[in-house]
Formats: sequence, structure tokens, C-alpha cells
Amino acid sequence: MEIVIQELVAGDEVNWNIIDASFTVDSTLVLSLRGRHIGFTVKEEVSSYTKSYTEGRSEEQSLEEADKDYSAYIDSPDQIVYLACIERQVVGYIVLKRNWNKFAYAELIAVDKKYRGYGIGRKLIEQAKRWARNGGMLGIMLETQTNNVGACQFYESCGFVIGGLDLHLYQGFPKHKEEIAIFWYLIFE
Repeated sequence: MEIVIQELVAGDEVNWNIIDASFTVDSTLVLSLRGRHIGFTVKEEVSSYTKSYTEGRSEEQSLEEADKDYSAYIDSPDQIVYLACIERQVVGYIVLKRNWNKFAYAELIAVDKKYRGYGIGRKLIEQAKRWARNGGMLGIMLETQTNNVGACQFYESCGFVIGGLDLHLYQGFPKHKEEIAIFWYLIFE
């Protein structure tokens, strides 16, 4: 299976909703602070469930998601979208922008559930690193939640470290208000 990472260009027609970015929540991170280092252990959950980022959205919001317009990211020096394709089918993507703090901010990264474990996410991160370095940025940053353990372990395996957390980011979503936002950083040396 050949994985091709390509930049989103004018004329590309991408059905963003075809990517199943859901994940199983069966554990959570327990965070600890030692000096300036934030670490974690994994606590197994009693009952598991599937989390989808489109869950709980109105039909109108879901339609907006289906009609994502990343045309402003095309040919822009400050933002870009990379697509991961297998046999011309989009199976993942990463959306990047130059952040105010001189880091590349990964707004979104997703690999279809059926294609996880094949190195697609790592290839997207490697492409993001090239883009950020070529743009003179200090590294890459992104955000995820304590209940997305697989993603957190993946980011750590790619060299990211926890740079901060937000206890209140998800307060407006009653079903997810207990989630803690984790901000990950890959700092170039």
C-alpha cells in the first residue's frame, strides 16, 4: 500500500466527511506536574464508548463540516493542507497554519479509522515538520484531550511534549465538560 502525501491544490475535490475520525474511549490520561515537566499515566476506564467530533452537532453544523472550504489555504505561505492518499482516495489530512508564537499550529489532523496503524499519521507529521522548518518556525503545536489516549501516545512517540493544559476549554459541552485540553509541542532544536 503506497501512501502519498500531497498538498491540497485548486481543483481538488475532497469529501471531508468521508474520513471517520472517531475513536474509542476506554482509558484516560492522569496528568502530573514535576517542575516544568507535565507527565501522564494511563487509567483504564470501566466502560468504553466511541467519540466522534461531529457528535452532538446540529444538522446545519454537520453540513458546514461537509462543505469545508480550505481554498484560502491554497498557495498561502502562512497556512496549508496536506492530504494523505492511498490509490487516489483521501484517507487522512493535516491542516496547518503559522501561529502568532512562531510555531506551526496543527488545527486538525485526522486519519480514517480503517487506515490507522499504517504510518499515515507519522507521514503527515513528517510533512508538517518540513513545512514548519522551511517556514522558519520553532516547531509544531496542537491540542487534544485527555480521553484521546491513542492520539496522546502517538504525539509523544513523534517527539511532542506536553506544554500546557486547559481545565475549562470544554465547559460549554455538558457531555464533555470533564475533558482536559492538552497542548502538545514539538520543539525543533
